[in-house]
Amino acid sequence: MINKKVNNVQEALVGVENGMTFMLGGFGLCGIPENAISELVKLDVREVTCISNNAGVDDFGLGLLLQNKQIKKMISSYVGENEEFERQMLSGELEVELTPQGTLAEKCRAAQAGFPAFYTPAGYGTEVAEGKETREFDGKMYVLEPAFKADFAFVKAWKGDAAGNLVFKGTSRNFNPNMCGAATITVAEVEEMVEVGELNPNNIHIPGIFVQRIFEGKNYEKRIEQRTVRKHN
Repeated sequence: MINKKVNNVQEALVGVENGMTFMLGGFGLCGIPENAISELVKLDVREVTCISNNAGVDDFGLGLLLQNKQIKKMISSYVGENEEFERQMLSGELEVELTPQGTLAEKCRAAQAGFPAFYTPAGYGTEVAEGKETREFDGKMYVLEPAFKADFAFVKAWKGDAAGNLVFKGTSRNFNPNMCGAATITVAEVEEMVEVGELNPNNIHIPGIFVQRIFEGKNYEKRIEQRTVRKHN
Protein backbone atom coordinates (compact mmCIF):
# COMPACT_ATOMS: atom_id res chain seq x y z
CA MET A 1 0.00 0.00 0.00
CA ILE A 2 1.18 3.51 -0.84
CA ASN A 3 0.73 5.82 2.14
CA LYS A 4 -0.71 9.06 0.76
CA LYS A 5 -1.42 10.70 4.10
CA VAL A 6 0.27 14.02 4.82
CA ASN A 7 0.37 15.74 8.18
CA ASN A 8 -1.44 18.95 7.33
CA VAL A 9 -2.74 21.26 4.63
CA GLN A 10 0.64 22.94 4.30
CA GLU A 11 2.26 19.68 3.20
CA ALA A 12 -0.71 18.88 0.99
CA LEU A 13 -0.26 22.06 -1.03
CA VAL A 14 3.48 21.76 -1.64
CA GLY A 15 4.15 22.61 -5.28
CA VAL A 16 1.32 25.10 -5.71
CA GLU A 17 2.56 28.04 -7.81
CA ASN A 18 1.35 31.20 -9.50
CA GLY A 19 -0.41 30.75 -12.83
CA MET A 20 -1.61 27.21 -12.18
CA THR A 21 -5.04 25.76 -12.90
CA PHE A 22 -7.00 24.39 -9.94
CA MET A 23 -10.14 22.29 -9.71
CA LEU A 24 -12.17 22.82 -6.55
CA GLY A 25 -15.06 20.58 -5.56
CA GLY A 26 -18.32 21.69 -4.02
CA PHE A 27 -21.71 23.00 -4.98
CA GLY A 28 -22.35 26.44 -3.56
CA LEU A 29 -20.80 26.10 -0.12
CA CYS A 30 -21.63 22.39 0.22
CA GLY A 31 -18.63 20.12 0.15
CA ILE A 32 -16.03 22.79 -0.57
CA PRO A 33 -12.40 22.11 0.46
CA GLU A 34 -12.35 24.80 3.17
CA ASN A 35 -8.84 24.06 4.45
CA ALA A 36 -7.26 24.05 1.00
CA ILE A 37 -8.95 27.33 0.06
CA SER A 38 -7.78 28.99 3.28
CA GLU A 39 -4.23 27.84 2.60
CA LEU A 40 -4.34 29.13 -0.98
CA VAL A 41 -5.29 32.53 0.46
CA LYS A 42 -2.32 32.39 2.86
CA LEU A 43 0.08 31.31 0.11
CA ASP A 44 -1.11 34.32 -1.92
CA VAL A 45 -0.78 32.48 -5.24
CA ARG A 46 -1.67 34.76 -8.13
CA GLU A 47 -2.92 34.60 -11.72
CA VAL A 48 -4.63 31.25 -11.14
CA THR A 49 -7.44 29.65 -13.10
CA CYS A 50 -10.14 28.03 -10.99
CA ILE A 51 -12.50 25.34 -12.24
CA SER A 52 -15.47 25.14 -9.91
CA ASN A 53 -19.24 25.05 -10.21
CA ASN A 54 -19.40 28.51 -8.66
CA ALA A 55 -17.27 30.92 -6.63
CA GLY A 56 -18.85 30.63 -3.21
CA VAL A 57 -20.03 33.84 -1.56
CA ASP A 58 -18.29 37.14 -1.02
CA ASP A 59 -16.66 36.32 2.32
CA PHE A 60 -16.29 32.54 2.16
CA GLY A 61 -15.10 29.80 -0.16
CA LEU A 62 -13.56 30.92 -3.44
CA GLY A 63 -14.95 34.38 -2.68
CA LEU A 64 -11.91 34.85 -0.44
CA LEU A 65 -9.56 34.33 -3.40
CA LEU A 66 -11.63 36.73 -5.48
CA GLN A 67 -11.44 39.40 -2.79
CA ASN A 68 -7.66 39.15 -2.87
CA LYS A 69 -7.60 39.33 -6.68
CA GLN A 70 -5.79 35.98 -6.82
CA ILE A 71 -7.98 34.50 -9.55
CA LYS A 72 -7.29 35.42 -13.17
CA LYS A 73 -9.95 33.20 -14.72
CA MET A 74 -13.04 31.36 -13.45
CA ILE A 75 -14.46 28.39 -15.32
CA SER A 76 -17.86 27.80 -13.76
CA SER A 77 -21.56 27.34 -14.39
CA TYR A 78 -23.13 29.66 -11.83
CA VAL A 79 -22.24 33.09 -10.49
CA GLY A 80 -25.42 34.21 -8.76
CA GLU A 81 -24.38 34.23 -5.09
CA ASN A 82 -21.23 36.33 -5.30
CA GLU A 83 -21.46 40.07 -5.84
CA GLU A 84 -17.69 40.49 -6.11
CA PHE A 85 -17.61 37.82 -8.81
CA GLU A 86 -20.27 39.73 -10.71
CA ARG A 87 -18.46 43.04 -10.26
CA GLN A 88 -15.11 41.70 -11.47
CA MET A 89 -16.71 39.93 -14.43
CA LEU A 90 -18.67 42.97 -15.61
CA SER A 91 -15.69 45.29 -15.14
CA GLY A 92 -13.39 43.02 -17.13
CA GLU A 93 -11.07 42.37 -14.19
CA LEU A 94 -11.91 38.67 -14.21
CA GLU A 95 -11.99 36.35 -17.20
CA VAL A 96 -15.02 34.09 -16.98
CA GLU A 97 -15.83 31.00 -19.01
CA LEU A 98 -19.44 30.03 -18.34
CA THR A 99 -20.07 26.35 -18.94
CA PRO A 100 -23.32 24.37 -18.77
CA GLN A 101 -23.38 22.54 -15.45
CA GLY A 102 -23.61 19.04 -16.89
CA THR A 103 -20.84 19.84 -19.35
CA LEU A 104 -18.66 21.13 -16.52
CA ALA A 105 -19.13 17.87 -14.62
CA GLU A 106 -18.45 15.78 -17.71
CA LYS A 107 -15.30 17.74 -18.62
CA CYS A 108 -13.99 16.78 -15.18
CA ARG A 109 -15.06 13.15 -15.52
CA ALA A 110 -13.54 12.90 -18.99
CA ALA A 111 -10.20 14.11 -17.63
CA GLN A 112 -10.51 11.61 -14.80
CA ALA A 113 -11.13 8.75 -17.25
CA GLY A 114 -8.41 9.82 -19.67
CA PHE A 115 -10.71 10.90 -22.50
CA PRO A 116 -9.41 13.97 -24.37
CA ALA A 117 -12.87 15.18 -25.43
CA PHE A 118 -16.53 14.21 -25.85
CA TYR A 119 -19.61 15.26 -27.81
CA THR A 120 -22.58 16.85 -26.07
CA PRO A 121 -25.80 18.46 -27.37
CA ALA A 122 -25.68 21.09 -24.62
CA GLY A 123 -24.85 24.54 -25.94
CA TYR A 124 -25.25 23.82 -29.64
CA GLY A 125 -26.40 26.94 -31.47
CA THR A 126 -25.33 29.24 -28.62
CA GLU A 127 -22.20 31.20 -27.71
CA VAL A 128 -20.98 28.12 -25.87
CA ALA A 129 -20.39 26.39 -29.21
CA GLU A 130 -18.59 29.26 -30.94
CA GLY A 131 -15.25 28.15 -32.38
CA LYS A 132 -15.83 24.49 -31.47
CA GLU A 133 -16.21 21.48 -33.70
CA THR A 134 -19.80 20.29 -34.20
CA ARG A 135 -21.06 17.01 -35.59
CA GLU A 136 -24.37 15.35 -36.35
CA PHE A 137 -25.33 12.02 -34.82
CA ASP A 138 -28.66 10.41 -35.73
CA GLY A 139 -30.08 13.72 -36.91
CA LYS A 140 -29.04 15.68 -33.81
CA MET A 141 -26.19 18.19 -33.56
CA TYR A 142 -23.47 17.91 -30.93
CA VAL A 143 -20.58 20.07 -29.77
CA LEU A 144 -17.11 18.67 -29.18
CA GLU A 145 -15.95 19.66 -25.69
CA PRO A 146 -12.34 19.11 -24.57
CA ALA A 147 -11.63 17.59 -21.19
CA PHE A 148 -10.20 19.86 -18.54
CA LYS A 149 -6.47 20.08 -17.83
CA ALA A 150 -5.55 21.07 -14.29
CA ASP A 151 -2.47 21.06 -12.11
CA PHE A 152 -4.23 20.41 -8.79
CA ALA A 153 -7.69 19.15 -7.84
CA PHE A 154 -8.82 20.01 -4.31
CA VAL A 155 -11.70 17.92 -3.00
CA LYS A 156 -13.52 17.45 0.29
CA ALA A 157 -14.76 14.09 1.58
CA TRP A 158 -16.41 12.81 4.75
CA LYS A 159 -14.06 9.91 5.47
CA GLY A 160 -10.82 8.67 4.01
CA ASP A 161 -7.83 6.47 4.74
CA ALA A 162 -4.09 6.65 4.16
CA ALA A 163 -4.48 4.79 0.86
CA GLY A 164 -6.61 7.65 -0.45
CA ASN A 165 -9.95 5.83 -0.48
CA LEU A 166 -12.81 8.31 -0.04
CA VAL A 167 -16.41 8.32 1.14
CA PHE A 168 -18.60 11.37 0.54
CA LYS A 169 -21.65 12.28 2.57
CA GLY A 170 -24.97 13.53 1.25
CA THR A 171 -24.98 16.46 -1.12
CA SER A 172 -21.22 16.94 -0.80
CA ARG A 173 -21.06 14.10 -3.31
CA ASN A 174 -21.44 16.68 -6.06
CA PHE A 175 -18.47 17.71 -8.21
CA ASN A 176 -15.95 16.23 -5.78
CA PRO A 177 -15.92 12.64 -7.12
CA ASN A 178 -15.57 13.76 -10.74
CA MET A 179 -12.57 15.93 -9.91
CA CYS A 180 -10.62 13.13 -8.24
CA GLY A 181 -7.88 12.04 -10.61
CA ALA A 182 -8.81 14.74 -13.11
CA ALA A 183 -5.66 16.79 -12.38
CA THR A 184 -1.96 16.07 -12.14
CA ILE A 185 -2.24 16.02 -8.33
CA THR A 186 -5.46 15.40 -6.41
CA VAL A 187 -5.50 16.60 -2.81
CA ALA A 188 -8.31 15.27 -0.62
CA GLU A 189 -9.19 16.76 2.73
CA VAL A 190 -11.45 14.66 4.94
CA GLU A 191 -13.43 15.24 8.08
CA GLU A 192 -12.35 11.91 9.52
CA MET A 193 -9.24 9.86 8.77
CA VAL A 194 -9.71 6.15 9.46
CA GLU A 195 -7.38 3.16 9.38
CA VAL A 196 -6.86 1.33 6.10
CA GLY A 197 -9.35 -1.52 5.95
CA GLU A 198 -11.90 0.21 8.15
CA LEU A 199 -13.96 1.48 5.23
CA ASN A 200 -16.39 -1.02 3.76
CA PRO A 201 -15.14 -1.58 0.18
CA ASN A 202 -18.76 -1.54 -1.03
CA ASN A 203 -19.24 1.96 0.39
CA ILE A 204 -16.11 3.57 -1.07
CA HIS A 205 -17.04 6.21 -3.65
CA ILE A 206 -13.55 6.97 -4.95
CA PRO A 207 -10.68 4.45 -4.79
CA GLY A 208 -7.27 5.67 -3.68
CA ILE A 209 -5.75 5.33 -7.16
CA PHE A 210 -7.32 8.71 -7.99
CA VAL A 211 -5.79 10.52 -4.98
CA GLN A 212 -2.17 11.58 -4.47
CA ARG A 213 -2.39 13.35 -1.10
CA ILE A 214 -4.87 13.14 1.78
CA PHE A 215 -5.11 14.87 5.15
CA GLU A 216 -7.59 15.37 7.95
CA GLY A 217 -9.05 18.87 7.85
CA LYS A 218 -9.87 21.09 10.80
CA ASN A 219 -12.37 23.72 11.92
CA TYR A 220 -14.99 23.19 9.24
CA GLU A 221 -17.67 25.90 9.25
CA LYS A 222 -20.01 24.29 6.70
CA ARG A 223 -21.87 27.52 6.04
CA ILE A 224 -25.26 27.61 4.35
CA GLU A 225 -25.75 30.06 1.48
CA GLN A 226 -29.48 30.60 1.77
CA ARG A 227 -30.83 29.44 5.09
CA THR A 228 -34.56 28.77 4.82
CA VAL A 229 -36.59 27.77 7.85
CA ARG A 230 -40.28 27.21 8.41
CA LYS A 231 -42.17 30.06 9.97
CA HIS A 232 -44.00 29.13 13.16
CA ASN A 233 -47.59 30.25 13.48
